[in-house]
Amino acid sequence: MTHLLITPFHPDDQTAVRQLILVGLVEHWGFLDSTKNPDLENIAVSYAGATFLVARLGNDIVGTGALVPHQAGTAEIVRMSVAQQQRRRGIGRRILDALVEQARAQGFQRVILETTATWQEVIEFYLRCGFRITHDQDGDVYFLLELL
Repeated sequence: MTHLLITPFHPDDQTAVRQLILVGLVEHWGFLDSTKNPDLENIAVSYAGATFLVARLGNDIVGTGALVPHQAGTAEIVRMSVAQQQRRRGIGRRILDALVEQARAQGFQRVILETTATWQEVIEFYLRCGFRITHDQDGDVYFLLELL
């Protein structure tokens, strides 16, 4: 495997990153609701106060994830996505670990995230990575990782 490189998002990544995330959503849902993804129209602006990371294999963008600051020492991980042909190779784990390290470095005490309750392999992934389920609501599962 070519060396995996995780770097901050750059505006030149816009088209490839948006496409990667949207393709992943279509794979999961079978369709795309264009009204649910306005943040992807201009990632640099939407995530200006966040840490948005991109995983690269050679010239290809194969994964993404963002850390969004919230109130009271909490940050949220969003837009975790790995290209279908690259899954189960540790890329998601590397992105998640980098985001958690960013959260620690920025002084956050906890990291939260959520995913769809029917996305069982993703739920199992977050549990393996040390997150715990806090609650289920409206078809979503919510997770917490306390940073010590």
